[in-house]
Amino acid sequence: MSNANQFDWVDFYEEFANKLLQYKDNRQELVEKVRKIYEITGINLPTLERGNRIVDIDPFTVFGLFNKSSMKEVNRKKIISAIADLFGVTAPVPTSFDSIPVLNNQNAIFYYFIGNREDGDIDDLWKLFEAALVYAASSSPDKRAELSEYFDLTINKKGNGNSKITMGLFWIAPDSFLNLDQRNTWYIYESGKLPADLVQTLPAVETKIPFRKYFDIVERMRTYLQSAESSLKDFKELSSEAWRYSEEINKMYQDKQVQAERETKGAALADEDVVTPHYWIYSPGDGAVIWKECYNSGIMAIGWDKIGDLSAYSSKDEMRQAMKEKIDPSKSYKNAAYATWQFANDMKPGDIVFAKKGMYQVIGRGVVESAYEFDTSRQQYKNVRKVNWTHKGEWEHPGQAAMKTLTDITAYTDYVEKLNAIFESDTIDDVEEQEIEYPAYDAEKFLEEVYMDEDSYETLAALVRNKKNVILQGAPGVGKTFAAKRLAYSMMGVKDSKRVMMVQFHQSYSYEDFIMGFRPSEKGFELKRGAFYNFCKKAEIDSENDYFFIIDEINRGNLSKIFGELFMLIESDKRGVELQLLYSDEKFSVPGNVYIIGMMNTADRSLAMLDYALRRRFAFYEMKPGFETDGFREYQMNLASDKFDSLINCVEKLNAVIAADESLGEGFCIGHSFFCNLDEVTDQVLSGIVEFELIPLLKEYWFDEPVKVKDWIYNLRSAVK
Repeated sequence: MSNANQFDWVDFYEEFANKLLQYKDNRQELVEKVRKIYEITGINLPTLERGNRIVDIDPFTVFGLFNKSSMKEVNRKKIISAIADLFGVTAPVPTSFDSIPVLNNQNAIFYYFIGNREDGDIDDLWKLFEAALVYAASSSPDKRAELSEYFDLTINKKGNGNSKITMGLFWIAPDSFLNLDQRNTWYIYESGKLPADLVQTLPAVETKIPFRKYFDIVERMRTYLQSAESSLKDFKELSSEAWRYSEEINKMYQDKQVQAERETKGAALADEDVVTPHYWIYSPGDGAVIWKECYNSGIMAIGWDKIGDLSAYSSKDEMRQAMKEKIDPSKSYKNAAYATWQFANDMKPGDIVFAKKGMYQVIGRGVVESAYEFDTSRQQYKNVRKVNWTHKGEWEHPGQAAMKTLTDITAYTDYVEKLNAIFESDTIDDVEEQEIEYPAYDAEKFLEEVYMDEDSYETLAALVRNKKNVILQGAPGVGKTFAAKRLAYSMMGVKDSKRVMMVQFHQSYSYEDFIMGFRPSEKGFELKRGAFYNFCKKAEIDSENDYFFIIDEINRGNLSKIFGELFMLIESDKRGVELQLLYSDEKFSVPGNVYIIGMMNTADRSLAMLDYALRRRFAFYEMKPGFETDGFREYQMNLASDKFDSLINCVEKLNAVIAADESLGEGFCIGHSFFCNLDEVTDQVLSGIVEFELIPLLKEYWFDEPVKVKDWIYNLRSAVK
């Protein structure tokens, strides 16, 4: 199953584990070496303690520094190379990381911050680490008993669970320990790839699995893998195949999901192949009657069993008619049909669900893990999805909850923020959010979609990378907004919309909207954090990845008022510098992995010039019409329309006149995006562009030259006759 280099990481990981053990009683030196790793590599130090005032660290968290879900391979190798130098590891730096399980970036440390952890928490993790290495070197009943003691102790600490602890054990001794991460667990228990009689003998996986059950799973799986019945021969090959096969299944599901998303996309930054998680408020039966069952079984379920399998219906109206026919013809069932349709078709793995009881109580939070299923084995509530319930308890609902069984609340950002805030104080125990395989995106794809030549793209990308703050300026229709988000995607390498945020400035936009400020609430006034503040905090804990904050119409806002004290912090050489915020005692900094892209229309004469303070902190890149680019010429050729060609020729001549006009100039030229994305070229389409988009623009440009306007109106209309 494996090639020569597939598992070449094992020697390095095992040698480093033994080197690391030498620091069990010298952890201050280890902390300094961890800091040194990031100085050497130039990578931002992840958040390992409140304010990153690190006083102690455990060995599993050190391993986690280079085993995170979204870490780029180049950064992974940089960190490992620095470790090799600092710790004297002689094993070659790995060329492959196949089968290695990785941590969720949001839950990548094995201890709580100071003030929330017990005194012995980190000591216990070191004892588990040592006991595991001793057992892996030479097993015996006594060594297993000691390992069992610290396994059960650490796995039950808040913030840890079977996935993280067994993942850590697999890193340091992959031939002795099986990782029970989400993919392996799915592969073993649910994929159908293993013999059913074997799976039936395995203990059920719990969130905090005791060692005796874990050891039973390990030994039964080892026996099977070493038998002639299995084509996989060890835990490494099992983990590798679990990853490969789950990716295959995820891709099949994603293809279906993308098709569904095309019908319902609504976010300003959403492309048809970019899927983002939604948030839902859910009632587990009347009065939460099935909540205990849902939590214990890891599911969410809704009723309407009488209409059968919801996937059999092709529309909400079909569901509604079925409800009227089979339940009560006197009722409309409009809300019910909407909820059942969403449950079966719109909800997807990775979505966040908040469970409620009545209108005033929140009782849980979870992450959707499966597609919809109609479970005929259940007595009632047969419409189900699997959910990883991360929280269970009783919390006061912020305001009054919707009465419906299921409601998509994604668009209500303030409401979602308040619900998320309920759980911020509790670290999620062993949460692994559904991993999304984002579509790859690079410079080549950018140039396929954005009408810009390669040299211009390289110049722009380098400008953003070096300056960190760039404003795209140009005439209406040059595709600034379209280019901005695709520039972000191309620099990230993937279409990850969670790392791109877009806002639009206007005259009423304020510091309170952007950073933070007091807002009215049910209890008077509360301090509400703004869009840029929240975005920076999200980027701060994911320092290995780039984040892009896009501001449309940046020149329409009162920039001094909006940015406030952050005017200094956004400068490239001030990133990471902390400053006291206006409305709180908190010190805040703009992370180095946040890039700001603004857009402004040079043709907007109603606005004052930008002040010097902004101009000094931003680089300005002029975007020009792309009629002469290879991409647009190819697009034009594929349309094969004489009238379209005639209109473009006329517009290019018009742009030459506009550029030569002393009162206008190149910044007022007509952009190519007026003519893009045309599925078909008809007289009606071309006339619509001329009459309702181009002519009003010319009347504004030359409001004091009616003769010139009249001449060009005639030219444009003649081009499409």
